[in-house]
Amino acid sequence: MTPTAPRGRQPRRTRGRWVAAALVSAPLVWFAPAAAVPDAAATVTPDDTYRADIHRAGADPAERADGLRADIDAILADPMLEGATSGVVVTDAVTGEVLYSDEADTRLLPASNMKPFTTAAALRVLGADHTFGTEAVVERRPGRGDVDELYLVGGGDPALDGEDLDAMAAEVAASGVTSVGDLYADDSWFDDERLVDDWWPEDEPYAYSAQISALTVAHGDRHDTGVTEVTVTATGEGEPVSVDPGAAAGYVELDNRAVTGSAGGEDTLVVDRPVGTNTIEVTGSLPADSGPRAVLRTVDQPAGLAGHLFAQGLEEHGVTVGGEVARAEVPDEWHRPRVVAEHTSPPLDELLVPLVKFSNNGHAEMLVKSIGREVSGEGSWDAGLAAQEAALRDLGVDTSDLVLTDGSGLSRGNRVTADTVVDLLARVQEAPWYEVWHHSLPVAGDSDPFVGGTLARRMGGTPAAGAVQAKTGTMTGVSALSGYVRGPGGELYFSVVNNGHSGYAPTRVQDAIAVRLAEYLGNRVPERAALSRRGAVAGGGELECSWELTC
Repeated sequence: MTPTAPRGRQPRRTRGRWVAAALVSAPLVWFAPAAAVPDAAATVTPDDTYRADIHRAGADPAERADGLRADIDAILADPMLEGATSGVVVTDAVTGEVLYSDEADTRLLPASNMKPFTTAAALRVLGADHTFGTEAVVERRPGRGDVDELYLVGGGDPALDGEDLDAMAAEVAASGVTSVGDLYADDSWFDDERLVDDWWPEDEPYAYSAQISALTVAHGDRHDTGVTEVTVTATGEGEPVSVDPGAAAGYVELDNRAVTGSAGGEDTLVVDRPVGTNTIEVTGSLPADSGPRAVLRTVDQPAGLAGHLFAQGLEEHGVTVGGEVARAEVPDEWHRPRVVAEHTSPPLDELLVPLVKFSNNGHAEMLVKSIGREVSGEGSWDAGLAAQEAALRDLGVDTSDLVLTDGSGLSRGNRVTADTVVDLLARVQEAPWYEVWHHSLPVAGDSDPFVGGTLARRMGGTPAAGAVQAKTGTMTGVSALSGYVRGPGGELYFSVVNNGHSGYAPTRVQDAIAVRLAEYLGNRVPERAALSRRGAVAGGGELECSWELTC
């Protein structure tokens, strides 16, 4: 595996707390399983059965298909979709028969249903074994002892974290460097556009809208980039709260105007980063009996934070940094600089798991710019999106109805049709990396977050659990679910893209369709789960659950 290691110059939300999702009564029936799956303990009670004679394997195929279409029509009549437009397509993967189609060629906002297009193009262009490199370089040889300048050069690694930077700092010390004059962070592998033009400015403090840089620091096992974890702790009543800016301490400014309120009092705490600043602003009140509150907030210029942490690591390993720590490019006149430390990321096939399972926007945008860099030597959105569309066409995807303005789906300029999504789902099955791509999709009802991802808390205890593997997508007024359903009766491709609804995301509608498709293929659920799945079904929030830190 060859790392991409540069050498030299080579939706809107209101601020404050999220409103908890309300439970709403669902006018839907969780339909009964179609056919038996070998499992002596799995039975279905008679009251769970709905027209089983039609859905049972061996029944007339035309009648079964008619029943499926009637049921999906009934599901889409849910009041949650009043005034909305929904593109819905269901196709038999084996025969190619279109079992259901409505508004199939209507261009709609995809939200995070854009990510399957981005990751498929990345695998096509970069390859599943592609890695990303980061280097520390100096000019003179042998480059030991005191060096005037040291550059930390980013290569678009979305998983580079503080431990990796510390290991690189130790490597610099082991190379014989004892002191550094100036330390520079070089993120010129990508251009200097940090945000897509139509991303909403009020989203900038939140992790799902972090700035994009070729040199950034990942946080936690989900690799959120360009952020720091801010922890706020109550003190004595009437006293200022305690604020720990996390990894960005010393890099960000802190404006703490929040106070500790009385025990049992109202929680009005807000942690913000005002647009155009690198200041963590904390306001409001945190009750004295509250536990510590930890939130992720973005930083300005992520490469600067990487340089800051690298400088700390150098000092801890005995390499003094005497001058400034800033952002700059390796000088043009440096020919073949000496590499004194390097780090290589995991391969792309591993990186896709946190990207897709948790709908990581930063990773998707870094992939777009990496695609551009690979194809045309330009790490920009313009170059990357053009190369992405070309790669999709190479896969056989009809891109005539596809409009790409970013790689994550956060932009409201993107457009897809349900037909185009299903076309992608079919075309990628011929690619050598298909299993890698398919594996990255969230699995319905699987409580392991690195398997279930954004579907971990959806469709559990239904025939769809474990049988549906699909990508979610949610922004205000936009929601989607597209992917695969497998069962004893075969495999289906499906796409549900909802636009223009008000209030909560219609995830219960999407889930009901997916459950019905799972039943159509003969999946079923044990009696104990069937009994527990009745009653109220919650709508989704206004953003992906991973962005709201609820899954």
